[in-house]
Amino acid sequence: MTLLVADADAIARAAIAIRSGALVIMPTETVYGLAADATDPVAVARIYAAKGRPIFNPLISHVLSLQDAERQARFHPVARQLAERFWPGALTLVAPRLVDSDIAELACGGLSSVALRAPAHPVARALLELAGVPLAAPSANRSGKLSSTSATHADEELGDAVSIVLDAGPCALGLESSVVAVGVDGAATLLRPGAITRAEIEAVIGPLAAVSASQTPTSPGMLSSHYAPRAQLRLNAAAPAPGEAFLAFGPSAPNGALNLSERGDLVEAAANLFAHLRRLDAMGVEVIAVAPVPHEGLGEAINDRLSRAAAGR
Repeated sequence: MTLLVADADAIARAAIAIRSGALVIMPTETVYGLAADATDPVAVARIYAAKGRPIFNPLISHVLSLQDAERQARFHPVARQLAERFWPGALTLVAPRLVDSDIAELACGGLSSVALRAPAHPVARALLELAGVPLAAPSANRSGKLSSTSATHADEELGDAVSIVLDAGPCALGLESSVVAVGVDGAATLLRPGAITRAEIEAVIGPLAAVSASQTPTSPGMLSSHYAPRAQLRLNAAAPAPGEAFLAFGPSAPNGALNLSERGDLVEAAANLFAHLRRLDAMGVEVIAVAPVPHEGLGEAINDRLSRAAAGR
C-alpha cells in the first residue's frame, strides 16, 4: 500500500491501479471509500473480501453524471428530479438496473436494482474521469465498523488490501450519503437517512416513505447492526457512569468528554461523529455513553448511525 497526497500524479496512478483490477481508497465529501472498477466482478469481489462484507449487501457505484447513471439504470422522472437537484452531491439513488448495464451484478447484491451516486469531491471526480468506469466504493472500513473520515483511519482499516490510499484530508460532511429508492412508478422511499436531510429531499418531491432495517438489505447501510465501535454504546445518556467514556452534544459537557458540537450544530456533529467515536473507542473503555441528539434535520441520520452502532451488542 502507498499513502499519497491526492495530487494529479497520485490520482493518475490510482486510475491505472483501478484499471488493473486493484483496490484504491479515495476521498469523497461524505466518507472515504474503498474503490474498484464496478464493471469488473473480480475487482468487486475483492471489495467484499477486503471488508468482510456479506455479498447480499449491495454496493454504491459512483458515476460522474446523470447521463452516466442513465446508462446503468431506468430513472423515473422523480429520480431524475432528485439527481438534477442534488448531484453532484451526497445523495444515492436506487433505481431498476438496466438489462444491458455494465455494472457487475455482484455489486448489486443479487438485486434487480442498482445504487448510484455522483460524488462532489474533486478527487473522486478526477479519479472517475481518468479511470473511465463507474467505481464501486463502499465506505473504507471493515464491515459493520465505523466509517473512515480521514485517510489515516481508512489506512488503518484497510491499507493492507489496497494499492493506493489517496489522502485529501478530512471529509467535509463526515456522514454517508442519504439513500432514496425510486421505483418504476415514481414512488420514493428513504432507505437510509444521511448527509442530505429528509426535509431537503421532500422539498423537491414531496413526502418520502421510510423502511425499517433488514437483514436482507435493499440498500447499503441497512443492516441493523452497523457503524459499530468495539465498545458498547449507551444512548441518550444524561452523563457517563463510572468507567464510561462520554460523547457529548451541546454546551454542557463533563470534563474529559468529547463533544460532537459545543454549539449544538448538527452539521458539525455529523462531521465529527465517526472520528470522535474512534477516539473514545481507542481509550479502551467497555462502554461509551452518548448524549441525546435532536431527531431533526441531520439529527435523523446521526441517530440512525448511533442506533445501528448500539444494536445487537
